[in-house]
Amino acid sequence: MAFKDNSEIVGIYDLLLDTYGKQGWWPINNQYGNKVILNEEEKFEICIGAILTQNTSWNNVEKALKNLRNNKLLNKEKLNEINEKELALLIKPSGYNNQKARKIKEFIKFLISKKEITRENLLNVWGIGEETADSILLYAYQKQIFVIDAYTKRIFSRLGMCKENIDYNGLQIKFHSNLKTNHKIFNEYHALIVKHAKEFCNKKPKCKNCPLRNRCKYFRKTY
Repeated sequence: MAFKDNSEIVGIYDLLLDTYGKQGWWPINNQYGNKVILNEEEKFEICIGAILTQNTSWNNVEKALKNLRNNKLLNKEKLNEINEKELALLIKPSGYNNQKARKIKEFIKFLISKKEITRENLLNVWGIGEETADSILLYAYQKQIFVIDAYTKRIFSRLGMCKENIDYNGLQIKFHSNLKTNHKIFNEYHALIVKHAKEFCNKKPKCKNCPLRNRCKYFRKTY
């Protein structure tokens, strides 16, 4: 099932925004707030954060980033020089640190190669999948691309707006087709989805007080 019309997906965005307010994502140096223009250091921090956040919470990512920041390693030249094992120790709080150290190293090689920052090129970097590539493009480079994650699939399948097993591209197309093409809206909407998934739409959902319950197929079926 596709989104019924433009008003449904926009209505959910408006309701989430009214409920939670602006999220100010992506945090840079632990500071939240949507900057209009990012400098190269800030873009780089977002890229590294996008890799570190794979399969872990943002709190753990912040600990790993703090270690890198304290050691003055949040730039591609320094991370290119550091030994991979040393890097793995510094980012240990993020989990899967040996794999992530290699992923960061491969990403640094990509940056040094000066290839164009495109989705296709990012997906050719070892360890960067669709969600990570799109996060880098949306949040660091402000490209007009919607990020899909497990939270997005969970919420919108429960709402009855897509199938539970919908693939990444299929769900992404639905957002691109039904939202105004604007990186600021894509940014805020995705951040609100993450917030809502943590507050109410957990694996064991807290449906009774959920602000989306009147729009939710899962709620109607369960209660």
